[in-house]
Amino acid sequence: MSTYHHGDLPAALLKAAGKALEQKGNAALSLRAAARRAGVSHNAPYRHFPDRQALLAALATEGFAMLAERLRGQRGPELGLAYVRFALEHPQRFRLMFTGLAGDAAREAHGAVLDAFKALPNPELAAAAAWSLMHGLAQLLLDGQFAAENPEALAREILGAVRFAVAAQRSG
Repeated sequence: MSTYHHGDLPAALLKAAGKALEQKGNAALSLRAAARRAGVSHNAPYRHFPDRQALLAALATEGFAMLAERLRGQRGPELGLAYVRFALEHPQRFRLMFTGLAGDAAREAHGAVLDAFKALPNPELAAAAAWSLMHGLAQLLLDGQFAAENPEALAREILGAVRFAVAAQRSG
């Protein structure tokens, strides 16, 4: 175990808690466990996070910032793949992000999606449709609703099929 030695304790605690979240899930996460992983006293986290809910909210908020970074500059199917890939790489954090703990932290990620559709006549509707598709697909893959040896490849095929269906409707 690496221990914390001066610096940014909140960041060290979030990093330790993030690792614990992905390894053991939300139910196993505690301030005491994060402190132990960060190598600090069990009281140290309380200076930055008054309770477990505050730590979970910070992890969810950080997750949306990570997602926004992944989505920024992506277009077309690559936008969808970036979203699904993030969910597959961070399944526990992804689930936590959508529990309502993060307040309006999703705004930055939504902005990255909206930016991908700004040239369309109704970018807000297109972004909402894309987010819905990406989130639903990610959630279904995480929940094992699609049997796939390679979930990312399946996501690429599904996103391509949607694009093909939309193009066919426009030309029909």
